[in-house]
Parts: sequence; structure tokens; C-alpha cells
Amino acid sequence: MTEPKNIEEHITQLQTSLASNSQCGTTHYNLGVALLSQKNIEAAEKHFFEAIECSPSLAEAYVQLGGICLQRGDLDACLDFNKRAVRARPGFSEGFGNIGFVELQRGNIDEAIKALEKAIAFNFRYIQALTTLGNAYLIKGRIDDAIEANQKALNVEPNFAVAHNNLTIAYLEKGEISQAITHCDKAVALGYEVPEQIKEEIEQLRRTSPSE
Repeated sequence: MTEPKNIEEHITQLQTSLASNSQCGTTHYNLGVALLSQKNIEAAEKHFFEAIECSPSLAEAYVQLGGICLQRGDLDACLDFNKRAVRARPGFSEGFGNIGFVELQRGNIDEAIKALEKAIAFNFRYIQALTTLGNAYLIKGRIDDAIEANQKALNVEPNFAVAHNNLTIAYLEKGEISQAITHCDKAVALGYEVPEQIKEEIEQLRRTSPSE
């Protein structure tokens, strides 16, 4: 098979492959991803279901279906698909990360922390899980743990703006003003929309705190 020149050619090749072997879960999955990139949600969803039927252990397909449900605002279905993903592959960090994200949205902080800690245990470079875990720790009042989680994210990607924003809030909570100002400035410089209330608090502290 020749290298496709564009996404349309890639889709055509995958459809041709399925015409000769309709039971290949991986091909159904790859076609679903390609269709998703074209915003063809319903067709993509169909192929992700086909992928699971052909290959029940294909955890990535469950995660993609969960993502579609999340776009539709259906948190329950998103959570269910990601739980099915980690049952299909117990060490699948992305599934645990998504479970943690949904549980946090639902206000189940302890469940979120449990899932997110599993996500980073399986992949310590999973920066989205690290920053979401940092948020969960912050809500629980575990400020030092929140700082540690976001610092680990910055160890992976120093310009990850979300982590800088989270550290701004954590250091404000801890009363470490210079650190809060530094991370706020970095988040803003990276284009992150720091909440106006936080920016105002930082500007006030910048005016009133002695320079170090």
C-alpha cells in the first residue's frame, strides 16, 4: 500500500482494506480516527463500535467513544466507556486519566484522585493527568501534593501553561507570593487565560509585596 497523499486518500485506502477484510478491528479503528479528523462523528462512531466488536481488547476505541460522548455532554456514558477501556487493558493510563477527569467534573474528588494516581503510575509523563491530579489535590487542601504534581508536569513540558496557572493558585494558597507571581507571569506569557480574579490578586500582591 502506497503512502496516502492526504486524509481523503487515507480513508479510501482503509475502506478498500475493509472491503477485503471487514473483521479487522485495527482498520475499523484507524478509519474511525480518520473520519473523526474530518468531523464525521456518526461515521467515526460506527467504526469504533465495529472495532470493539472485532477486537474487544482495543482499549483505544472505547476511549474514542468516550470522547465523543464527552463532546455531547454525556458524562455518564464517557465514564462508562473509559471504565470499559481499563477493563480491556488494565494498565491503560489514558483510560484512567479520563476517568479521573470525569469524576472530578462530577465532584467525586476521592474517586478522581484514585484514578489519576493510577494514570500517572502507568505513565509518569502523562502531563494532562498530572495537572488534573494537581487540581484534585488542591480541592482537597493537599497544597504540597498539588505543587508536586504540577511541577512533575513541568519537568515533562516546561511550557505547559495549565501547570503554571495551577501553581499560581497553589502558591497563593500557600502564601509564597514570589512563586505565585512567577508562575502567573509565565502562564500569561504562554497565552493562558488566567482568571481575572487571580490576575487582580497577583497585581495587588506585586504592588504591595517587597521585592526579593
